Amino acid sequence: MIKIIADSACDISKEDEKKYGIDIICFPINVGERSLYDREISEPEFYDLIDSCESMPSHSQITELQFEEIFSGYAAQGYSDIIYVAINSYGSATFSNAQRAAAEVMSQKEGFNIYVVDSLSYSAGIGYPVIRAAQDIQNGKSAKEIVDELNSIYPKVEIYLGCYTLRYVKKSGRVTAAAAFAGELLGFRPVILLAGDTTKTSAKVRGDANVVNKIVDITADRIEKGADYAVIGGRDLKYRDDLAKALTNKLGYPPVPYEFRVGGVISSNAGPDVTAVVIMKTK
Repeated sequence: MIKIIADSACDISKEDEKKYGIDIICFPINVGERSLYDREISEPEFYDLIDSCESMPSHSQITELQFEEIFSGYAAQGYSDIIYVAINSYGSATFSNAQRAAAEVMSQKEGFNIYVVDSLSYSAGIGYPVIRAAQDIQNGKSAKEIVDELNSIYPKVEIYLGCYTLRYVKKSGRVTAAAAFAGELLGFRPVILLAGDTTKTSAKVRGDANVVNKIVDITADRIEKGADYAVIGGRDLKYRDDLAKALTNKLGYPPVPYEFRVGGVISSNAGPDVTAVVIMKTK
């Protein structure tokens, strides 16, 4: 038996998690004096929680010991192959912790295989390929075939994240305090590229109304013809719906039919007032 696992940075909906038999390991998050696990409360409840906190929320890595316990549990259940897709290794030590744990567990359990895949991404950039991989398991593909496919997909994924407030990206350091101050005064909104080891402001637009148009223009320029793409929502799902509609009109086909909404990991760094596109195959 094969089991696919992701961590909660994947932002897969609870409905799709259940439908496709995906197991999700949740990051611990600290918001002020409160400690909780990602996905423990709903996204809107989490957004309200971080809004009420003066300090920047933080999330901890998943430890090597935790992974050893998790992987050993699947071996005890009779699984032959585990595929764990990790949050971007450039943004978290979680990937390397999982690698070390996998090596330790496999050394003790003959015939039990653990594949640790670096997503090089976040949110739907992780989640959509994981859903596809879960479908491949249901369709009888081998673990190696699925892992090879995942490793071919992730290096080509790009996320363009539009932020409607600079409060969180300023606190996280993705935009300097001085730039954020000037940007707020002038009404600038950044569109941030997230891909592998790259996190940078790809564009700036003036006013909320222009964020979607800029993301659409970038997508049209970067996406390989006919490639899949996903959209991500935040607090106000109208931004996501507007982006999906505009991209459908521009590209001639809709985004993938799965819902992604920024969870605790992403909203702790970029805030809840965002929308984004995930391009699954770039030029």
